[in-house]
Amino acid sequence: MDRLTSMAVFVKAVDLGSFAAAADALEISGPMVGKHVRFLEERLGIRLLNRTTRRQSLTDAGQAYYERCRAVLNEAEAADAVAADDRSEPRGRLRVTMPALLGRHCIAPLLMKLARKYPHLELDLSFSDPIADVIEAGYDLAIRTGDLDDQSGLITRRIASQRMVVCGARSYFRVSGRPKTLDDLAAHQAIIYRRSGRVRPWLFPQEGRPPREIMPSGRLRLDDLEAIADAAAQGMGLAWLPYWLVRERLTSGALVSLFAGQPEFLYDCHALWPRSPRLPPKVRAAVDTLAAGLPKLTM
Repeated sequence: MDRLTSMAVFVKAVDLGSFAAAADALEISGPMVGKHVRFLEERLGIRLLNRTTRRQSLTDAGQAYYERCRAVLNEAEAADAVAADDRSEPRGRLRVTMPALLGRHCIAPLLMKLARKYPHLELDLSFSDPIADVIEAGYDLAIRTGDLDDQSGLITRRIASQRMVVCGARSYFRVSGRPKTLDDLAAHQAIIYRRSGRVRPWLFPQEGRPPREIMPSGRLRLDDLEAIADAAAQGMGLAWLPYWLVRERLTSGALVSLFAGQPEFLYDCHALWPRSPRLPPKVRAAVDTLAAGLPKLTM
């Protein structure tokens, strides 16, 4: 006999209180229930059940074996569910929170493509720079850039990196000159990105050492990266921005990238989702789609 099947029959007999009730539930004969239980007892060399004409009860060894059988059967059901998920189509509402600009320019187009592929998938997308509490706010998935803070209760996966570039307009260079080294930045006007009241330094990799930090100085402080790119294109100063955001401006010549020989800093992009025994197909499909497509858009 198959041991797993016999374990399932044994557990059903214990749960329902009799061989007859288990036979009815499993649509097999009463004697067959007895055969499965005896198979286990003979294999183990112990008695699992004490039976009389009126009642049955577990032995001490039977009680311990019953509890382990339930755990094994639950794991087997979970394994079957995972396999079924692999074959099932993503469906239902997928709630995702993401940074506003990265979301609009890079993430949303990939998720829209996913939604076109799976007609039963619903998207509920939030474009917001303030970091939301994924679990408390009920999100299925979050996309975050840079360093991660509290990750308790969450699974994380790095899905891309975005490279940062220093750029400016030719009109700015004509008036203020063009910096040739990182040390020259101190003499130039920067368009400063300020988020949550904090000015973030510009970072530049150094081999074998922590990144070099340069604190920008200037008379413009903005909390929107696209507005900074616009201001830079108007000749108002230098900007340190994600390449994906200024790619078209660099191609058209509206902005010019500086320090071509200097390695560019990379900000990691992570996907985060609530920890659970099973990853829903909709979340798996979204994360895999972003991991495959996002690096092509951000680099």
